Amino acid sequence: MARIAGINLPTGKRVEVGLQYIHGIGEKRAKDIMAALKIPTERRVNQLTDQEVSQIREMIDREYQVEGDLRREVQLNIKRLQDLGCYRGLRHRKNLPVRGQRTHTNARTRKGKGRAIAGKKVAPKG
Repeated sequence: MARIAGINLPTGKRVEVGLQYIHGIGEKRAKDIMAALKIPTERRVNQLTDQEVSQIREMIDREYQVEGDLRREVQLNIKRLQDLGCYRGLRHRKNLPVRGQRTHTNARTRKGKGRAIAGKKVAPKG
């Protein structure tokens, strides 16, 4: 079982797909890592040798910011925006969409479950 950056890679999947389980590594970076280390694209995670796993681990540690460090940096960036009181920071603080999306009808993922307006009576149908 390959363990890289604190993540157990799924054994049956191709290495290119398995690397994407690491936060901060997407399709492009996974392909770049595979090409740089000359690992065949059809190779599965359970077929990797210990040397190949250590090469992948060293390359990721050396060249990329992943998992905990990356999550921490993102949180610090959001906290900085909130402390500045800029528009994006206020949107983060209010838990609303940050990048200009409309909120009149959509944005349920960000806003949460719809809540009834307190004190408003709805007349029964009939």
